[in-house]
Amino acid sequence: MAEVNKEKQHISLNICDEKLDIYVKADEESFYRDAEKLARGTYGKYAELFRGRRSERFIAATALLEIGVKYQMEHASKSTDSYNDLLERLTSDIDEVLK
Repeated sequence: MAEVNKEKQHISLNICDEKLDIYVKADEESFYRDAEKLARGTYGKYAELFRGRRSERFIAATALLEIGVKYQMEHASKSTDSYNDLLERLTSDIDEVLK
């Protein structure tokens, strides 16, 4: 257990009125902090819209769904970009060979 603590550091995050104490790699801390901001912002947006009319679980699920959709859209966009880059390089190589 001591080895794990040497490689990782303790951080506290606050999401949905919950304090999360976790251990992360030092070079990944900024990703966790950014994710915390995204989660808090998205949750806060839906809490303003639905608090008092819908359950906290519904609010959290809706926020999680939005974050998941954003992730999937970005992932799909990046996958397409790398595919298009590869296709352009191959086309260029083929054109060079045919000259």
